[in-house]
Amino acid sequence: MRELAIEIGVRALLFGVFVFTEFLDPFQRVIQPEEIWLYKNPLVQSDNIPTRLMFAISFLTPLAVICVVKIIRRTDKTEIKEAFLAVSLALALNGVCTNTIKLIVGRPRPDFFYRCFPDGVMNSEMHCTGDPDLVSEGRKSFPSIHSSCKFSGGDTNSWGLGFTTFYLAGKLWRLCAAILPLYCAMMIALSRMCDYKHHWQDSFVGGVIGLIFAYICYRQHYPPLANTACHKPYVSLRVPPSLKKDERPTADSAPSLPPEGITRAPYDWDLGGWSLSPGHALPPIVTQ
Repeated sequence: MRELAIEIGVRALLFGVFVFTEFLDPFQRVIQPEEIWLYKNPLVQSDNIPTRLMFAISFLTPLAVICVVKIIRRTDKTEIKEAFLAVSLALALNGVCTNTIKLIVGRPRPDFFYRCFPDGVMNSEMHCTGDPDLVSEGRKSFPSIHSSCKFSGGDTNSWGLGFTTFYLAGKLWRLCAAILPLYCAMMIALSRMCDYKHHWQDSFVGGVIGLIFAYICYRQHYPPLANTACHKPYVSLRVPPSLKKDERPTADSAPSLPPEGITRAPYDWDLGGWSLSPGHALPPIVTQ
């Protein structure tokens, strides 16, 4: 129970750090005049996949798949617990890592120009006149949190759907069922490019980061997919060490003697029985 409390505490701490980094300002990267064309894409007000829906998919998709697998395969509570711990760790680690990189790199989004200059007129000093919060969010393009969450667990960001893929591959070994979450994650990642919220490099790197954390956290609780028992967590595969030592059989526990008149070799302790051999006398019977 203490170990479970520590596991939950670590994940709660990581989620707290993730939420904290969401409100920090990124690095103010200098934009050269010759590269401003990269950031002049239109500012789309309504995304194809809203951020709230994206996070809901990331969290709920793996949990829903785990519950469905439990109903179909009738898995025990220990396996459900391990699956929840693995996916929550993948989501938390991925979120913290992705946000940290965003803050350090500070790459502008493809629509940054119209975030910075809503009227479309750029001043010579390159001082933004738009909403400060919108401008700050426009400097968090690399890598894509949508891509990393989806590939990691179930969102465009790598955590949700990536873990779901490994989980299904270990459970069912069905190619279509295992690839489907990655396909959905890729579609969500591409939608961010269509909304001009990310460059293709952002989505690609975000997906790689998500898959890495998904696999690391999956292997933290499950054997490799090549293992015949990959559908079971390590906890279910552990066998408690035997406290009994091998004991040589005593006279009372030895097999009963054959009828009188049959000769054989002495009792073979290694073979665990009497070996018939003419010319040998019966061993003496030990009485207590």
